[in-house]
Formats: sequence, C-alpha cells, structure tokens
Amino acid sequence: MQNSDFRDGCAFVRGNFVPIADAMIPITDTGFTRSDVTYDVVAVWDGKFFRLQQHLDRFEKSWQAIDMRPGVNQAQVREVLHQCVSKSGLRNAYVEMLITRGVPTAGERDPRNFINQFYAFAIPYIWIADAQEQQQGVDLVISKTAERISPQSVDPTVKNFHWGDLNRGLREALEAGAKTAVLLDNDGWVTEGPGFNIFAFVDGRLVTPASGVLLGITRQTILDLANEQGIDCEIGELGVKQLQSADEIFLTSTAGGVMPVRSLDGQVVGEGKPGPLTMSLRELYWREHGGDRWTEPVAYGDPQTKISLLAS
Repeated sequence: MQNSDFRDGCAFVRGNFVPIADAMIPITDTGFTRSDVTYDVVAVWDGKFFRLQQHLDRFEKSWQAIDMRPGVNQAQVREVLHQCVSKSGLRNAYVEMLITRGVPTAGERDPRNFINQFYAFAIPYIWIADAQEQQQGVDLVISKTAERISPQSVDPTVKNFHWGDLNRGLREALEAGAKTAVLLDNDGWVTEGPGFNIFAFVDGRLVTPASGVLLGITRQTILDLANEQGIDCEIGELGVKQLQSADEIFLTSTAGGVMPVRSLDGQVVGEGKPGPLTMSLRELYWREHGGDRWTEPVAYGDPQTKISLLAS
C-alpha cells in the first residue's frame, strides 16, 4: 500500500528511505561540485521493471570504469530500487540509481581517498515527448552551435552528467521552435541528443550511430526487436546527408520509449508524420512491457528487512 508521505516519490539517501521532497545530498559532494558521478535509469511500467538486469549490468560496468567503490552490489541495488517503488506505490515510475565520488575531507584532493556514495529514487514516469508528440512526431534540429564532447574526454558509454554540450544544443532547438536537437562529433558524424539515441531508416535499412553515444537499453531493445522482425539494421556511421534523406527518423530513451520525428531542421521527414516502421517498432516495444521476457514485477508492500549498505 502506498505511504502518503511517499506519494510523489521515494529516495534512498545515506541508508534511509525518505520522501522525494526531503532527499538531500551535501553541497560539497563531488557528484554536485565536479560532476564526478555515474548513474542509470530504469523504467517501471504497470508495476513491472523493464530490462532491470541490463540496467544493473550497465550501472556496475560504469562505476567500475571510473574506479568507483560504492560499497554495494547488484543484489543490494536491486532491493533498494524495489523498495523505492514499493514505498511510493507508483505503478509507472522513473527510477534512478546514482553513485557519486563523495565528500572530500578538508583539503583532500586525491579522489581515491573519497568515500563513494550510493543514492536512488523513484518518481512518476517521465516522458521526453508528451502524448500528442508521441502520435504526431517531434521537431528535431541538428545543432550548429554545440559539438558532442569527444569520447576521448568523456566516455559516453558511462552514463554521466556532463550535459554542457547537450544543454547548449537543446537551448538552440527550443529557440528555433523545435523540441530537441541531435549533436555531431568533431568529424561531422551524427551522435545523440539530450537523453536519447537516434535511428534513421535510410535506403531500406535502419541505422543508428556506433560512436559518441550511450549504449542505450532502449536502443538495444529496438535493435533486438528489429532483428527479430527481419529488418536490416546497422550500427555504424550516420552522416548528415543520410539523416536528411531518411524516410523515417525516431528517438529512443527509457524516458519515452520510441519517439517519432516529423521534421528535421524545419524540413518534413517522410510524409511529415510517424512512419509505419517507427510505429510498428513502437507498438512492439510497449507490448514487451506487458510480457515476461524482459520484465520483473515490483515487490510491492513495505518489507521491513534491514538493508545493509555503506552509509556515512
């Protein structure tokens, strides 16, 4: 049963479950001051986590890649996520897990000596594109003012908060009257946008960029479903001219699933409405949320079992 204190969401902070409005971290936490953090986001739909194990695997790979030692294992993270959703009573939720480098002691500048911190929270499900945009398609621009941060500087496969480039592109899109933007890399290849991967249906095959991008779980789900449907898929370089000539374009994200694009830089994509391939994959994607293959039912209730986690 939902606890009214948690109706807007539940967070796990320093060993305690608290209402989302009361969730706080120290202002000196380097996750805030230096963006020294990794995170992951998994969706709950109709009371079921979607591809939770894949998200946990990616989260662990990320914290290992940047030498974090969070003092938790996958089983403990899973239990915390279940309890955050259970305590909130949310049936459709956006569930985030984070590890920060932590708070340095006075004068300490060696990040190897920080005590890393694990946080998590569940809030109502977030849509990048609203219901109308899901049906009509979104307006997209190719950013001309922001270049995607080089993978040699910030590894995009480690989910991170280095959004300076993405936010710059988003502002450009909004000022142009569009919904969002996709960024190019230093060589002019298409990469990704603020919180999403991109797909283009070009010359009879589905293409999604191979480099400069997060290896999205929703992206992988679409690749899995497309392969099962016998759709020719390619993970490779995607050029601007290819994108401009695409018959269909869509975006993928945990926060919104498959989101069709109706225009690119003010020019109609295809017939100016979601294409048949996009909508077919979108339908398959959401159908899987009700099945058993990739879902895990939330352990609703209010378990009293003590979770043993490092807290300081």
